[in-house]
Amino acid sequence: MTQFEPGTDEWLNQVQEDIIDPERPIIDPHHHLWLKRFNRDYVLPQLWADTNSGHNIVKTIFMECRAFYLREGPEHLRPLGETEFVTQLARESRESSKPQALIAGIVAHADLTLAGTNTDQLLELLQRHRDSSQGLLRGIRHSAARDPHPKDLLIVSAAPPYLHGKESFRSGLRILAAQGLTYDSWHYHHQNQDFLELAQAVPECTMILDHFGTPLGVGVYRHCRDEIFQQWQQDMIELAKCPNVSAKLGGLAMPDNGFGWDRAARPPTSDELIRQQQHYYLHMLHCFGPQRCMFESNFPVDRLSVNYHVLWNAFKKMTQDLSEADKHALFYGTAEKVYSLQD
Repeated sequence: MTQFEPGTDEWLNQVQEDIIDPERPIIDPHHHLWLKRFNRDYVLPQLWADTNSGHNIVKTIFMECRAFYLREGPEHLRPLGETEFVTQLARESRESSKPQALIAGIVAHADLTLAGTNTDQLLELLQRHRDSSQGLLRGIRHSAARDPHPKDLLIVSAAPPYLHGKESFRSGLRILAAQGLTYDSWHYHHQNQDFLELAQAVPECTMILDHFGTPLGVGVYRHCRDEIFQQWQQDMIELAKCPNVSAKLGGLAMPDNGFGWDRAARPPTSDELIRQQQHYYLHMLHCFGPQRCMFESNFPVDRLSVNYHVLWNAFKKMTQDLSEADKHALFYGTAEKVYSLQD
């Protein structure tokens, strides 16, 4: 039997499913765009190939990923290159002659610790993000992800220790709140308590937990899934008590989560994904409720493990018994509200 390389179109196309509830409008609130990562470009043609694969993806939100940075000029302004590039792609998505998913928002990057060293630089960057995005800027992500075993991980973040606890960082969040901008957090499972403290310390800032707090399952964590899940459950119960926090449900098929699909002969079906991951999703829905949760694709990172239409089929199967109002919140309404995407 021919063996395809995981993550390629040929590998993904081994699993095809009929689309469930194809007319339901969806906002995908978390995807990336880049060139030459994981041996593949992911810009408009590749994004649209996924969003046009059967589900009714109406709008998307681009999430910063340190792509397209400026190579010259002041260091603090270099993330502007990403905003400028994605804004041009968003313009192309608006002007497309065919019905396509619209890039309706941008979550950019800024070094929030500048609030403790040079507030003027942070304010300058935020204003220039606004100007460059032509009204698309919705928030900032400054990753706090840091693990003591980076050699075990495919995607390594070099955040400083205890970033969420730094007063300079928290001052940056207060500036975001004052400007009506959100904060997306990417961190690992063993940093959830740090994020809880952050959410409690800056309650005026709207915060979004990305990827379930990224429960790791590779390297030293490979045989600790049950233990990690038990602590993660309690962390989510406590975090849900913070009314300023909403949660993205997705990003759990990254290779570093350790489910192994990125090394398998074929990707999972929606039923296989549900069997291994549904308990995470149901716990989040129990803790936060549908009005504070939104499904996300985290593509193309999760594309290394699962097909786009299969992932959204899994989301729909997991929520088939919910009310129409709850389904609308999870697939559209929560993202629309949190990121101010109302037309």
